[in-house]
Amino acid sequence: MVSDRSLEVLRVIVQDYVASREPVGSKSIVDRHSFGVSAATIRNDMAVLEEEELIVAPHTSSGRIPTDKGYRVFVDHLADLRPLSPAQRQAIETFLGQSADLDEVLARSVRLLSQLTHQVALVQYPSLSRATVRHIELVPLTGTRVLSVLITDSGRVEQRVIDLPRTIDERELGEVRTRLNAAVGGLTMTAAAAALTVRAGLGPRELQDVVDPITVALGEQIGANRQDKLVMAGAANLVRTEEDFTGSIYPVLEAIEEQVVLLRLFGEMASDQHGVSVSIGRENAPFGLGETSVLTSGYTSPGGDFARLGVLGPTRMDYSNNMAAVRAVARYLSRLLGEN
Repeated sequence: MVSDRSLEVLRVIVQDYVASREPVGSKSIVDRHSFGVSAATIRNDMAVLEEEELIVAPHTSSGRIPTDKGYRVFVDHLADLRPLSPAQRQAIETFLGQSADLDEVLARSVRLLSQLTHQVALVQYPSLSRATVRHIELVPLTGTRVLSVLITDSGRVEQRVIDLPRTIDERELGEVRTRLNAAVGGLTMTAAAAALTVRAGLGPRELQDVVDPITVALGEQIGANRQDKLVMAGAANLVRTEEDFTGSIYPVLEAIEEQVVLLRLFGEMASDQHGVSVSIGRENAPFGLGETSVLTSGYTSPGGDFARLGVLGPTRMDYSNNMAAVRAVARYLSRLLGEN
């Protein structure tokens, strides 16, 4: 049975080890923290924690470091979510408030989160299961080249350059634009993709030769937007914490490049009482990330679809600060997208 004091000892071991990367001994605990008991008593508490596999000695006669199980107990019962400072909150509002569209706000979100946490930051695009086509714009670039712009009600904008088999003038392009918006505007992405496969009626017969490549390209754009994907920033932070990994960090780098794997991990994470999901160490082993911790929180898009934002790093991380940062950025992201 782990006593309340032993749990407090675990708390300071986690905090001191995260801060110093050095194993924590009983003498340093007595010197740094006000437990009001002797080093021998602290050693007894540490012995209990070791029996419960919450801490371990990395070397003979050394101090102790937390295990994955110890980090789990810390996160579930002992971690206090320190509120972000006013300066940090102002930085979030200022930096993200300058974003022009969904792509930019998500890119800015991961850059900001990686700076706040010094970890790899990840954000999932909102699922487009319920998104609809708001508007399709066709912009002439040259006589035989146009820029198609797909805009959804969730705020996502995707552009693609389309090469045409012949020159098309402004009047003809305007007619194709009008017919396309009449055909797919307001439809879900799935329905729009199906509508574009039936090209009859999307343009007069004399324009069919240019309608065909435009509808094919738009269908590809919609298909790409229906796929789940991630935006990532701060991979260099893994290199700075290379000492926290046994052997090479390249397997970790390879694993985080597999978006399908990360999206599956995101999908299996459940939020705690703080609105943050935390998956630690060996809990991530099936995904090739057994030496990492992943912290996520959810945000919602204007269409009501749910997606996740979070950080990934070594198990030796500042959980309290990182959980608070992930939650704060996710909440602001929901609010910002709701306003747009």
